[in-house]
Amino acid sequence: MNIVVLVKQVPDSGADRSLRADDNTVDRGSANNVINEMDEYAIEEALKIKEAHGGEVTVLTMGPDRATESIRKALSMGPDAAVHVLDDALHGSCAVATSKVLAAALGQLNADLVLCGAESTDGRVQAMPHMLAERLGVAALTGARKLTVDGGTLTVERQTEEGYEVVTAATPAVVSVWDTINEPRYPSFKGIMAAKKKPVKTLSLADLGVAPTEVGFEGATSAVVEHTRRPPRSGGAKITDEGSGGVQLVEFLATEKFV
Repeated sequence: MNIVVLVKQVPDSGADRSLRADDNTVDRGSANNVINEMDEYAIEEALKIKEAHGGEVTVLTMGPDRATESIRKALSMGPDAAVHVLDDALHGSCAVATSKVLAAALGQLNADLVLCGAESTDGRVQAMPHMLAERLGVAALTGARKLTVDGGTLTVERQTEEGYEVVTAATPAVVSVWDTINEPRYPSFKGIMAAKKKPVKTLSLADLGVAPTEVGFEGATSAVVEHTRRPPRSGGAKITDEGSGGVQLVEFLATEKFV
C-alpha cells in the first residue's frame, strides 16, 4: 500500500507564539518550530499499516526551508521518503490555496491512503482533510480513533462527543486521526542516522502546475486585517459583604453583560 502522511511544521504550542507585525501571519521565523502533534500519530499509524500489510510511507510537507527540520524528524520515525513543496510564493496562503497545492502534490504521488492529523495546533480549523478529499474526488474518513485495513477497504471508528461512529470506504481515501488512535514511537539512534540518507524530493509551484497568483496573499480567500496581543491578567474585583454583597455581585455581572 502506498501511504502518504501530511506533516506540518508549526510553532511549539507550549511556547510563546505571535503574529508578524508586517503582514499579520504566524511568526515562524523566530518561533520554536516542531512537527504538528497530531501528525505524529498519523505517522505512527502509517508505519503500523506498513508493518502489517507492506508498502511504502512518504511524508508530504508544504512549508519554508526550515520545514526540512521537521521532515528529517518525521523520517527518523521510520517513513521511507519525503516530498517538500517549497516556493517563496506560498507565504500567506489560506487553507483553500494550501489544499490546492497539496492536492496537486498528492496527484503526483498516487497514494492509496492519505493520513493526517485531525487538526493543526496553529490553525485548528479541521478542514484540510475534507478539502483534500473533495479536490481528489475520494472519501474522507475523519476524526479516527481506530483504523482497520482489509485489502482495499478501510474502516474507522470516528470519535464523537457522544462516543464513536463506524464508517467504511474503499481506497483511495483521506483519513485524519486523533491522538487516541495510538502512541507514537520515539526515533531511535539508528532511525535518526538513517533519516539523513533518505530521499527528500523538492517540488515548486511550477512543478505542480499551480500559478503563483493562486496562492499567497494574492490568492487568499481570507486574511487577518489586524491583531493585538492578549492583555495581561489583572486582579479581579473583590466584594466584601456588609449587607449589600448580593447587589454588588449583580451589578458586576450586569457590567460584564452576564445578566
